Amino acid sequence: MKNHVVMICARPLLVFSMLLSFVLHSSAQTSIVLKPGEKWFGAAVNEAHFMPFTEGYSLDLNADLRGNQAAPLLVSTAGRFIWSDEPFRFSVGKDILVVSGNKAALVIDSSSTTLPGAFRNAAARFFPSKNILPDTLLFSRPQYNTWIELVYNQNQHDIMAYAKAIIDNGFPAGVLMIDDNWADYYGRFDFRGDRFSNATALVDSLHRMGFKVMLWVSPFVSPDTEVFRELLAKKLLLMSNGGDSSITLAKADKPAIISWWNGYSSVLDFTNPAARDWFTGRLQHMVSTYHLDGFKFDAGDAEFYPPDALSYLKVSPNEHSRLWGEIGLKFPLNEYRAMWKMGGEPLVERLRDKQHSWTDLQKLIPHATTAGLLGYQFTCPDMIGGGEFGSFRDLKILDEELIVRSAQCSALMPMMQFSVAPWRVLSKEHLAIVKSAVELRKKYTAYILALARESARTGEPMVRSLEYVFPNQGLVAVTDEFMLGTKYLVAPVLSKDGKKTILLPKGKWKDDEGKIWKGPKEMTMVVPLGRLPVFELMPR
Repeated sequence: MKNHVVMICARPLLVFSMLLSFVLHSSAQTSIVLKPGEKWFGAAVNEAHFMPFTEGYSLDLNADLRGNQAAPLLVSTAGRFIWSDEPFRFSVGKDILVVSGNKAALVIDSSSTTLPGAFRNAAARFFPSKNILPDTLLFSRPQYNTWIELVYNQNQHDIMAYAKAIIDNGFPAGVLMIDDNWADYYGRFDFRGDRFSNATALVDSLHRMGFKVMLWVSPFVSPDTEVFRELLAKKLLLMSNGGDSSITLAKADKPAIISWWNGYSSVLDFTNPAARDWFTGRLQHMVSTYHLDGFKFDAGDAEFYPPDALSYLKVSPNEHSRLWGEIGLKFPLNEYRAMWKMGGEPLVERLRDKQHSWTDLQKLIPHATTAGLLGYQFTCPDMIGGGEFGSFRDLKILDEELIVRSAQCSALMPMMQFSVAPWRVLSKEHLAIVKSAVELRKKYTAYILALARESARTGEPMVRSLEYVFPNQGLVAVTDEFMLGTKYLVAPVLSKDGKKTILLPKGKWKDDEGKIWKGPKEMTMVVPLGRLPVFELMPR
């Protein structure tokens, strides 16, 4: 059994000591001795609330993206990064990081001394930014998703009513997303006639109101349908070997049936160019026929691609997920949730659905900053107030203050997305505060757009942790504040009691009320419900 021990620490004459970057080929296990105070981040966005990783943490990235974006990358506050083109397992000990199960070469680089340096080195080498932006309306205006209001009852009348209510309640038009169950079944790309009398007219009306329109899609195809039979005959679906490992794709005649949150379906095999062409052709049909502007690409998780299923090309479940991501590159108006190894691409990556709870609200900042560390710089927080529709069934347990603080937390992130209608669930007082958060965003929109363009050029995250902007100042554990670029520190309240302890790094800061502060400084205050603390870093 191979066992590599990598020790790059205090003594420069240890193994590999003369190398700043080296490659270990696939092995059973590689042990990396931690430097004093070194902290590690990365791998999976939805695990970010466990970061920096502590003793006892472990994760296997094989076929497990944790329901959100992931990448075969770990970065450290000491400037080191670990990369492999294929998924791997890792675990954290008291003074050691162990990587195992890597089927591709493991790259370990220590040519920097800071977290941002580690990220930049990894990005330049493995996922350089393409200098292309998603549609800028996603950044400049709020997004509105019909999921919470309509759930599976997507229909023309209620979608138009939702859009009119947005305008009538004083919210600006932006991107409107029509969510799941708009078609007769999965794989059919036309609006269902019993709910949409004239979908083209609907989209045209939304355009006249100032909206761009996105449509929910997935890689699934409902069995026992006309489309399913067509795709099965052409073997454009993932196939099953029926438990017999000797069966090849050429001999397979049964599709793989996948269990997912809406039941059981077959799934398109995007390793097959013909399947990609069929799917993108159907999307283009939706654009030309119904005048749609783009798509919300849901599912695509590695877990929906069984490792024993048969495909046109033999690839890992993670690679199947990455190929799903490539579809969105054809559409500047796009959104993904599950993603693998697509850092630096012009794809909007939404955080995984959060519960309507203070605990999940507190995950937004570490998840968003970790997305940036994995190269997913165009981050959309989850729907304001939470994206789990079950949380909104009983309005008696709805926390209006939570929705307000959620809106404030999203207000100065790259994007903000509504789904539950604030005017339906909030009092007049709380609704006014949510609208003020939208108005506050307008003040920073020009900076956000400029930052997005810069991020597309350089690959730098838009939302950054304090450790990223002010490395080695003892700020690695701060997870309830974030930097918008290098200029603004945003410190939203994330608890019911309104208390906030704010840590300011070195420098001179001007807060949102005009007061000047000198850092480093720690202060605790009770923040009024209507305030989002923002601190601007002043020139030296």
